[in-house]
Amino acid sequence: MNTVEASQSSGIPSAVAGLARPPKVMVTKIGLDGHDRGSRLVASFLRDAGMEVIYTGPWQQVETVVNQAAQEDVDCVGVSSLATDHLLVPKLMRALKDAGLDDVIVIVGGIVPDDEEQMLKEAGVAQVFHPGCSRTDIVDGIAALIVERRKKLGE
Repeated sequence: MNTVEASQSSGIPSAVAGLARPPKVMVTKIGLDGHDRGSRLVASFLRDAGMEVIYTGPWQQVETVVNQAAQEDVDCVGVSSLATDHLLVPKLMRALKDAGLDDVIVIVGGIVPDDEEQMLKEAGVAQVFHPGCSRTDIVDGIAALIVERRKKLGE
């Protein structure tokens, strides 16, 4: 069995070293917001850090994201929001749970007002990354969440 090896030259965070398979993250946008520059940038950060990234592009429906998450067996779904599309995330959380995917980590990145961040966390969102977060904060934060998830799953 191959394991993920940490290396400064590869950019793979040491947090994921030793995992049986690379972290797998879906980066998506749900709703009608078509501004995807930030989500594409984050997807490239994660890919460059050695994670397997599925990028769905904008204008996804919640049901489509859930089906793709199940098919791809992802560790994490990252939802990018520039407008108010993060308000659809509680619906996504319920749909993931209904599909038996309630162990999949959901994070949100983008412009999220403080009072709406609290609502997202109460819905089960693991982390909200605001504009200005560093590449290191995003990559290491997601890696740590995935390592914790894999430990819970016994992987």
